[in-house]
Amino acid sequence: MQSEINIRNAAEVCYIDIDGTIGVPEEWQFDDPSSRVTTYEKFKDKVAKIANIATPEIVVNIRSTGGDVNDALLIHDTLRSLDAHIVTRCYGYTASAATIIAQAASEGCRQISANALYLIHNSICSSEGNAAEMEAKADLLRKTDRRLAEVYAARADRTVEEFEALMGENGGDGRWLSPEEVVAAGLADEIISDVAKPEQRNASVVAAVTDGISRLLSRLGIERQGEPDVVDRNVLHPDLQEGSAKPVISLIAFREGQSLAEPSRTKPKEDPSISGEVRRTANEEAYAADARSFSRF
Repeated sequence: MQSEINIRNAAEVCYIDIDGTIGVPEEWQFDDPSSRVTTYEKFKDKVAKIANIATPEIVVNIRSTGGDVNDALLIHDTLRSLDAHIVTRCYGYTASAATIIAQAASEGCRQISANALYLIHNSICSSEGNAAEMEAKADLLRKTDRRLAEVYAARADRTVEEFEALMGENGGDGRWLSPEEVVAAGLADEIISDVAKPEQRNASVVAAVTDGISRLLSRLGIERQGEPDVVDRNVLHPDLQEGSAKPVISLIAFREGQSLAEPSRTKPKEDPSISGEVRRTANEEAYAADARSFSRF
């Protein structure tokens, strides 16, 4: 499975896609370099880019069954340090270290797909050595489990012991949770479907248009007055302000009209001296005929 962290910007939203294995698992560190999924150097470069993101909103799409817990904690802490509104979205099999990153979202913004499955479990490692070394590793694993349970408990508003028990099910392998169970456990805030409902799509369009108008007004040096759904909602037609019978023209439309306005001009008259008689245009002849017909009444 290819490991990849992609960062892409769209308007004022930055998307971070985390696919495959997170970081370099400990047992792979000394393998042949060509067989590694990623390298620490590349990973550190990606984390540095995440730390330098300055957009107001970040959406983290997670499609991963986990990886190295140290790297996952590093990404989690980096995201939490950013001054941005962060949304995490879990898809497919979201497990192990990937669930740590999912907890980095802003309040109420941890999302999980209706088709996903979620797994938290005790940490594991590969090791060799004498009894003392193995005991030291076991102690480190227990401390790691406690730390992870604290991360989950802090966001779920539940006790650390509850998550230690959930992680320790099935001999420490944990248990796959449905989206409903994930939300009930406090590990996610809402379940999202792959296809948005019509009202959700409409709300998204309205929000995007409103945001675009606000940014345009800002560039024009116009301070927005009133709520978005009252003023400047429609740049083509006047809106009726609540409690008023008079239309309030959008500021954008008003300014556009000012820029297009031209002074009144008088069209040149036909010169009667050429033929000695006044020449009428087709419109003038039609008007005269109408006037004659009206005179009979």
